[in-house]
Amino acid sequence: MLEERGFATVALASVRAQAEKTRPPRALWTTSQMGRPLGEPNDPAFQRRVILAALALLERTDGPVILADFTEDPAGWRDSPGWVPPVLPDGFAAEITAILPLWHQAQTRYGRTSVGLSFLAPEAWPGFTAGFLAGALPVTAPFETAALSLRFVCDDIKALYGEAAQAVGAAPSARQVDAWFWRQTEAGRLLLALRDTAMASENNALKTVGGRFFVPVPWLP
Repeated sequence: MLEERGFATVALASVRAQAEKTRPPRALWTTSQMGRPLGEPNDPAFQRRVILAALALLERTDGPVILADFTEDPAGWRDSPGWVPPVLPDGFAAEITAILPLWHQAQTRYGRTSVGLSFLAPEAWPGFTAGFLAGALPVTAPFETAALSLRFVCDDIKALYGEAAQAVGAAPSARQVDAWFWRQTEAGRLLLALRDTAMASENNALKTVGGRFFVPVPWLP
């Protein structure tokens, strides 16, 4: 409809199969992580190359459907040899206690954080998530459902660990952070368990958010 009214459009696609199915007028597929179609933060040169490649599709006349690939991998796929992952104790509660100082260091280093969607302090996460594993459906303000409450706690957990991993030393690649979180931390194992619990729940909303938002597909068992 936009095209019919004279507005040229181009989409950035993270999932090529989806672009092939929906067939937008123009789409550029990138190999970046979901949620990062322009590549990694703090990499303006790469981001500019993606944007210019996308805008270049507006000049092509071989449509009406143009699906192109941006074949350059972002820096996040290339491992950083100087990065050493944090060594954390066993148990989610102990792990949170140990990782919080690193998270605070990361905030000082970068001057920002994306943690806070759940409106729940990190110290409260172990007890809150344990309730779900025990079969309860706790709800936290300002949310009105247990499903949303748990979804945003899971988002905060992933964000906090991802930021803490970059607190000191060489910056890790996105792939290194993901591999460490999902395969070496109690938090990663907790989110996998929460997903299993949500998928087995009779609460349809919890089942939906658990299946879609807790664990990225590449890190499912």
